[in-house]
Amino acid sequence: MNDSAHATANPTIAASNAGHVVALHNAAAGFDGRPVFEEVSFTVAPTETRILLGPAGVGKSVLLKLIIGLLRPLEGSVQLFGEDISHMPEEDLFPLRARAGMVFQEGALFDSLTVRDNVAYQLIQERAPDEEIDARVHEALRFVGLEQTFALYPASLSGGMRRRVAIARAMIHQPELILYDSPTGGLDPVTSNTIIELIVKQRDVRATPALVVTHRLQDAFTICTHRFDSEQERMVPLPEGETNRDTTFLMLNEGRLIFDGSLRELVHSQDAFVREFLD
Repeated sequence: MNDSAHATANPTIAASNAGHVVALHNAAAGFDGRPVFEEVSFTVAPTETRILLGPAGVGKSVLLKLIIGLLRPLEGSVQLFGEDISHMPEEDLFPLRARAGMVFQEGALFDSLTVRDNVAYQLIQERAPDEEIDARVHEALRFVGLEQTFALYPASLSGGMRRRVAIARAMIHQPELILYDSPTGGLDPVTSNTIIELIVKQRDVRATPALVVTHRLQDAFTICTHRFDSEQERMVPLPEGETNRDTTFLMLNEGRLIFDGSLRELVHSQDAFVREFLD
């Protein structure tokens, strides 16, 4: 491991990343001496939604865990909310993690807890008053269109409903960043569209920056080419040829970040793997 990995982030790099919600500089991750990816550098700005594409097994989920401090970089640096968390003590990470929301693969709900207690899990740990918990859970469930599930258990919900409950759990603190790990994985197209609509709603109504991991191009393109209409309470397409300016793309392949740019740049990329992935 490079000795500089243990040092404080380079002041010049830190200054250039000032104001970003997330900033990685030459970050590397791996297990048992085998690298997953190396030299990954990118930022997530306030209000920006970044869509991380790539085939299965390239480390997209690992990258999310690095950003939230569940894994530490082997080399390079990871900044979250302006703080270098690369080697930060675990207890110092807790308040930073509390400012972010994470939607795990498959939802990762607790089967033994009601929807209310799943959504309120962090508030319960913080010993918030029951009245406050109930009010905030109702608000979060209302946002995802599932207020009627308040007292139900996950076993009685469909896969799509469980995923929407997971989004409610991630947003109950009105986070400053949301990380979505394959939020539509395993869902049918109609249900997937409902989840994508919620991601677009969170982006457009609450302006929450996000990093969305997916291998589904249709989902990625829908996020970029649609907006949430609050009057109609639904997602609608942008005029033909327009894309959301705050939604951009990243792509991982074979241990490297091979693309960082707009949808227009993505579809016109001459990189052989990008073109194959898009086809």
